[in-house]
Amino acid sequence: MTPRAATRPVGTVTRGTTNPNRLRRMDRWIAATHGADLRRAKDAPVAVDLGYGAAPWTAVELLHRLRTVAPRARVVGVEIDPARVAAAAPYARDGLAFRHGGFEIPVAGRLHLVRAANVLRQYDEGEVAAVWKRLCSRLAPATGDSRGGLLVEGTCDEIGRRHVWVALGPQGPRTVTFATRLGSLERPSDLAERLPKALIHRNVPGEPVHAFLRDFDRAWAAAAPYASYGARQRWIRAVRDLSADWPVTDGPGRWRQGEVTVAWGALAPRA
Repeated sequence: MTPRAATRPVGTVTRGTTNPNRLRRMDRWIAATHGADLRRAKDAPVAVDLGYGAAPWTAVELLHRLRTVAPRARVVGVEIDPARVAAAAPYARDGLAFRHGGFEIPVAGRLHLVRAANVLRQYDEGEVAAVWKRLCSRLAPATGDSRGGLLVEGTCDEIGRRHVWVALGPQGPRTVTFATRLGSLERPSDLAERLPKALIHRNVPGEPVHAFLRDFDRAWAAAAPYASYGARQRWIRAVRDLSADWPVTDGPGRWRQGEVTVAWGALAPRA
């Protein structure tokens, strides 16, 4: 292998579409659920915004949101398209840098957070496991008071109203989170079109994620009387009922945000 081939970024160029505040739901969830681990990091915690796109807005916003819970946090935006890295360079500042690279992540050391939003959607389902394994291998290991680094990989719509992501630790996938702007939701299964690549082709009868969304729609319909109190109260009631049969891992504080998080094992694709 030539030196040039050895240093070539791993992956392919994405469409690069992005908008300000597109990833706000994911960022707020990360800050709420992973902020304590970031604060406990011995050195300044390093987060990577992998595949930030044609404009650097998501990396800039990630730094701002992480520093509200972990003031020492640093963010590195990584993009496989060198033109996008050059365009982002004027936005670099203390705690924020941009690098040319791909799934190899050209950042030294173990990472406390990798966020990969709307990156794997263009890949084949069969490629996801290898990418997850590669990215998880870069995460900081678990210690006595920390679960280790976090990989958050998922998909959202163009303005961030609907989003589904998988959270993974050094040992692999942990949970799946469904997040939405409740005022725009007709039924929970509307989120199916934003399932991450590992799940989107599994929304068919016989697969766990299909059964979950079916049950969620039924709980939503049963909670219709709560709509008179607002969509938030209806969502909370539906999730509370859903949790009787599905391993929901969060509570009303997150449900009020239009979220619900479920253990990965309950939704993982069947072999």
